[in-house]
Amino acid sequence: MRLIINIGRQIGSGGLIIAKKLAEDFGCKFYDRELLNLAAKESGFSEKFFEQNDEQKGFFKQMFHLHMPFVSDNNFYNNKFSQESLFQFQSDAIRKAAEENEACVFVGRCADYILRDEKNMVSVFITADMDQRIQRMCERHNCDRATARKLINNGEEQRATYYNYYTGKKWGHASSYDLCVNSSILGMEETEKYIAEFIRKKFNMQ
Repeated sequence: MRLIINIGRQIGSGGLIIAKKLAEDFGCKFYDRELLNLAAKESGFSEKFFEQNDEQKGFFKQMFHLHMPFVSDNNFYNNKFSQESLFQFQSDAIRKAAEENEACVFVGRCADYILRDEKNMVSVFITADMDQRIQRMCERHNCDRATARKLINNGEEQRATYYNYYTGKKWGHASSYDLCVNSSILGMEETEKYIAEFIRKKFNMQ
């Protein structure tokens, strides 16, 4: 069966780890930063360019501060470059990845919206208690709690703006997903098992 799993996540929720485990369990190709590589190859832009603008709205204003080496085709840069074009490149890369693989896990990047017409698709949003999220960010970035909270708030504002703008839905809102789950309740390992069981039941998988 062709299976597509889309994972949205709060920063520090453990969503990336859970997504990777789901990919292992279901034998799926895993796509997160890999999409940047794919989009770069398709568009002629360097991966570094996509990294700088990943899941953010408003980066088009910054384009004039970029150096031309980010672009391999100057004519393309002059005539077709736009914020929506960048999103379209990544959307095309996501669709291509979904078409070329029997099963995929996509993390973020509006994949749930881009692949909304796929029959065997499930979209999950993973949250966690703020205290745990702050602690994880402190460990990850070796920073104090105030800095960690700021990183979370700023990062999620960007994610929400990006998602809401391109999908017309609300990032993190239950109505935008098939399942929303708090990883703090069961822990990451059991949360992954819970999501996996949900997926199996949704698609009547043995």
